[in-house]
Amino acid sequence: MSGGRPVESVWDYPRPPAVRPCGDLVTVEFAGMMVAETRHAVRVLETSHPPVFYLPPVAVAPGLLRPSDRRSWCEWKGEAVYWHLTAGGRVAADAAWSYPDPSPGFEDIRDHLAFYPSRVDRCVVAGEEVTSQEGDFYGGWITSAIEGPFKGPPGTSGW
Repeated sequence: MSGGRPVESVWDYPRPPAVRPCGDLVTVEFAGMMVAETRHAVRVLETSHPPVFYLPPVAVAPGLLRPSDRRSWCEWKGEAVYWHLTAGGRVAADAAWSYPDPSPGFEDIRDHLAFYPSRVDRCVVAGEEVTSQEGDFYGGWITSAIEGPFKGPPGTSGW
């Protein structure tokens, strides 16, 4: 147990990934502002990756996100679109992403927003500040309840 939560090994997560609701309080802060706050996040759990938290659009403060031209493709979830975060005179390029039309099985993340912890000032789950997944491609959120090793650092792309 970690902070009252059971410890999860990312090597026990499934492939293809699983989508699971999360009732913990999840927050994102940037430039002195609360960007997002919810108890209705959805976690995507995939072998070798820390969870990625997807927040419903109503949880995100209005007017802070601007569309980016960046796109990426996930073999499981489909095409992702990216968002720039602007607040307090600061801009975090491609700080968040979403799936407007996810692949079958991932409908629960439609239009939900995932934030890179490394591109905002602070992400918190159940009162614990998260650490970024190394490599900054996958955007996983690491807490004391998650154990690796994690995919992402140099030399792990073939895992």
